[in-house]
Amino acid sequence: MYKEVNFEDFLTYNFDLLIDVRSPKEYHHAHIKNAQNYYALNDVEFQEIGTLYKKNKGLAKAEGASYICKNMSEHILKLYQTCKIGSLVGIYCARGGKRSKAVALILAELGYRVVRLEGGYKAYRSYVSAFFTKNLNIEFLCLCGNTASGKSDLIQSLDNALNLEKLANHQGSSFGKIYGEQPSQKAFEDELFFFLKDCPFQTCFIEAESRQIGNLTLPLNLYNSMQNAKKIWCECDMNLRIQRVLKHYTPMEKDVFYKNVEKISPYISKKFKSKLCENFENNLLEQCIKMLFEYYDKVYKKPTKIDYFIDSSNLEEAKKNLMSLNS
Repeated sequence: MYKEVNFEDFLTYNFDLLIDVRSPKEYHHAHIKNAQNYYALNDVEFQEIGTLYKKNKGLAKAEGASYICKNMSEHILKLYQTCKIGSLVGIYCARGGKRSKAVALILAELGYRVVRLEGGYKAYRSYVSAFFTKNLNIEFLCLCGNTASGKSDLIQSLDNALNLEKLANHQGSSFGKIYGEQPSQKAFEDELFFFLKDCPFQTCFIEAESRQIGNLTLPLNLYNSMQNAKKIWCECDMNLRIQRVLKHYTPMEKDVFYKNVEKISPYISKKFKSKLCENFENNLLEQCIKMLFEYYDKVYKKPTKIDYFIDSSNLEEAKKNLMSLNS
């Protein structure tokens, strides 16, 4: 047989393998960290059985069981190659229903030590949502500064740092979507949850962000912690700022550039916009960047109280200075 536990107890297990038995589409939208997808029903089967269940529950159960047996016949040898019989395996589905029960029973009969999550991913999400209503016991040191002043590079280089832009797959500005699609809100929160719940650092560096990073929203307790954190202002030479933008943001496709310019159009004059686009068309990228700095430096809300100032022109020296604040 297998154990059934709530998510708080589920967290205490050190699984050899964590299995998400939901359909691939459900899994790719968001899943518990480190889970692997051995689906009970694939996307087409899941939709088919869901539709059939509303009309004929008995037939839906029978056909669903048939699909699960077929899929598990393909999964079992892969599972065996990943984990030997007797390994500790965690299993969950969407709501702790028939899919996880069926897979748990099969693996338990094979000799795996199986722990099934009561309530499934939905119960886990309820736990995460509750976590984000509580105060965080982490002392943040918040890096502030104008665009391309080196904040992101410094965060990337520090061990005790939470890299929000990396988790959000977005650079934070109107031009920040340069790495492709962002994760879902749930997937973003999942990553934050597993970082924050057992954060090993007494103090943690974080970059100042608005509550919105692209299409994603920071949990309120994290955002409040950032607002209340000690502020470190990063000051950097203009030419170095320009070179950082050229390094990270170019080449940029023309349609992408114009799409991003449209996002800031309500906040700039027609003359400014025309000149900006003219510089881009003529490949005068440094002039283009200077103009964007002119816009972003004005709209960036400098903290009313700054606790520390550092020169971020030399990133290695800046990192040393930050680490001295952390000691």
